Amino acid sequence: MTAATFRVAFAGPHVTVQDGGRPGLMRYGVPASGPMDRKSFALANVALGNPAHQTGIEVSLGGLSLQCLSGAVTLAIAGGGFIVQIGERKLGAWAVITICAGQTLTIRPGPWGSWTYLTFTGILQAKDWLGSQATHGSSGFGGGKIETGQTLTITEARVMENCEGPMPCPVWARPLHLLRCVLGPQDRYFAAETIAAFTGSRFELTDAFDRMGLRLRGPVLMPRAALAIPSEPILRGSVQISGDGVATVLLSDHQTTGGYPKIATVLSDDLDSFVQCRPGDVVAFRAILPEDAITATRLNRGRFTAFLDRMSGSG
Repeated sequence: MTAATFRVAFAGPHVTVQDGGRPGLMRYGVPASGPMDRKSFALANVALGNPAHQTGIEVSLGGLSLQCLSGAVTLAIAGGGFIVQIGERKLGAWAVITICAGQTLTIRPGPWGSWTYLTFTGILQAKDWLGSQATHGSSGFGGGKIETGQTLTITEARVMENCEGPMPCPVWARPLHLLRCVLGPQDRYFAAETIAAFTGSRFELTDAFDRMGLRLRGPVLMPRAALAIPSEPILRGSVQISGDGVATVLLSDHQTTGGYPKIATVLSDDLDSFVQCRPGDVVAFRAILPEDAITATRLNRGRFTAFLDRMSGSG
């Protein structure tokens, strides 16, 4: 069996093993996890002919450097506009490349984006937890955090020279600064002027973020009275308002239940581009009706599926 092995020369914080996620277990208190930018992750896999959910590596702004110790493997990189190098040779931020023993792959922050994905024409060996290799960031359960000094093994590694070259980066993969949302489920606990402040103001991304959520800096969004909401299920994309009136957008590793009021829920389709924003970036929210959200989600899902099909056909 052909294998490629790598030594992790450097791994920044929040660099983890991820697959398509761990759905169906939230009722047991287990977050779904999976990639922050699900679309880019899927594209990085499909570019190699892999299933869209196959295990890969999620790279944060902390960056990653891998030394190939043995073998050779073709890999794909897609996500933010990171700087990618093999040795001193700079490559495109979206690319399919082959790396061989003796070479070093370095991925570090570039002009835009917060997350990028590394996938392989082979099987990244990683731990399973509850039927998935998706890593829950705060606990490390799943495939695990990538640590400096560890060894990674890719089994069934293949070289696919016909796939090598730049990948198209679609416009919708770029950071999104106007987020569509549906008000609720607790918007009734906020005064009309507070709702207007939420939808009519700009919010700055803070550096208080992880895979669980991202705190925003903007107008204080206090509910009309102190609330004692029983804990209830939470969705990815919920805009949760804490006791100090600060908004947090919940992301891949969000808790499964909570009692803070949720003023709105961001469309799932917008979250993949939203997570590519960086601390200091400014975003705004545009409320739409639930039926319009359903229509937009179905339309964009169809377009994305068609794009995946074209990518798969070109490989």
